[in-house]
Amino acid sequence: MAEAIVAYVLINVDVGKEKEVLEEILKRYGRNVTEARVTYGDFDLIVRLEAGNMRLLDKIVTGIRSIPGVLRTTTLIAS
Repeated sequence: MAEAIVAYVLINVDVGKEKEVLEEILKRYGRNVTEARVTYGDFDLIVRLEAGNMRLLDKIVTGIRSIPGVLRTTTLIAS
């Protein structure tokens, strides 16, 4: 069985929407989220994902981008 793709999604959200967006990510993609935190600094949230393939990873990241309150994402794929 192939090893899962691990990615970190760094997310900027509207002011005050951090917890609401985080809850929605967990609701939609909880089985692929291995860690998710509200952060301080350049990004508001960080989400660690595991996906079986790039198509699934793309679907999840695109879905995260569609959540109301999400302004911008940066995705880092681990090697």
